[in-house]
Amino acid sequence: MSLRAFSEALASDAPTPGGGSAAAVAASLAASLVGMVTRLSLERPRYAAYEQTHARALEAAEQARRRFLELADEDSAAYSALVQARGAAKATDAERAARDAEIRLAAHQAARVPMLVVRECYALIDQVDRLAGRSNLNAASDLDVAARLLEAAARGAGANVVVNLPAMGDERLADSMLGELEVRLHELVSAVARVASQVRSESLRAPESA
Repeated sequence: MSLRAFSEALASDAPTPGGGSAAAVAASLAASLVGMVTRLSLERPRYAAYEQTHARALEAAEQARRRFLELADEDSAAYSALVQARGAAKATDAERAARDAEIRLAAHQAARVPMLVVRECYALIDQVDRLAGRSNLNAASDLDVAARLLEAAARGAGANVVVNLPAMGDERLADSMLGELEVRLHELVSAVARVASQVRSESLRAPESA
């Protein structure tokens, strides 16, 4: 699906793709920007001291870019399954019991997939944090954009996690996922602030220790 086709599908009255897929696509764009900034820094004499940082970041960005697009599809599939489960027959006690069980399973998946998006955002922001001040200064604002996209994507995916927790029927698991979400978002927001501060400084910093 092209970006134009995805945008049109997102704007339609179809239940999928929805916000979860949009968050994953935004995160994929962030990963693409990280790849761009890294490539603009490779084999540049001024940034030679940061080659290890660049190599690691580029590999992580490429993997994340592909994974986020996979998760966009997985999110649509998970929500479609939840919609289908909610529409199942419920005329008899047996049908209601089967329907409730299907909803719990589908809701778990519908919460699990966006949580994976949050985790991937959390992992990639670490690479952005390390790259800031250790990559091409002419593309520093692109790194800032990548960080902010990751924050937005993680918050959006997190909203989809939260909305599906009650339907899982597992309070302990819901509490665990909510706790993880809050911690990861807090740390991600802190990293985004560090990136923004480093970008504003328009300066390089020391290479990472081996």
